[in-house]
Amino acid sequence: QLVESGGGLLQAGGSLRLSCAAYGHALILKDVAWYRQAPGKQRELVATITNEGSMTYADTLKERFTISGDFPTNTVYLQMNSLRPEDTAVYHCSGNVWSPTRGPEGVWGLGTQVTVSS
Repeated sequence: QLVESGGGLLQAGGSLRLSCAAYGHALILKDVAWYRQAPGKQRELVATITNEGSMTYADTLKERFTISGDFPTNTVYLQMNSLRPEDTAVYHCSGNVWSPTRGPEGVWGLGTQVTVSS
């Protein structure tokens, strides 16, 4: 029910904007967290946002990454600037949604690959 997009291959110093969209009949997106996982490393929380506008960031990323949400369209974005090779990872979004048929539930996307070359 969550679909990420916007990943790609780029050189260090570049920018990308990732999207996380929730799909489903009459579905309401409540909050989203972006995670990333690099090969051989643990999953890392990048940023979170709620439909009330509350945002949090990993301390090491808040200078370069910005999370934003368009909750009426069930879409959340992650703007990533000044990208570095160490930002290379699969970026996933997870969220809490509500629908009239399934009620509240937690959902994950399959992820989008971001590769930053030096």
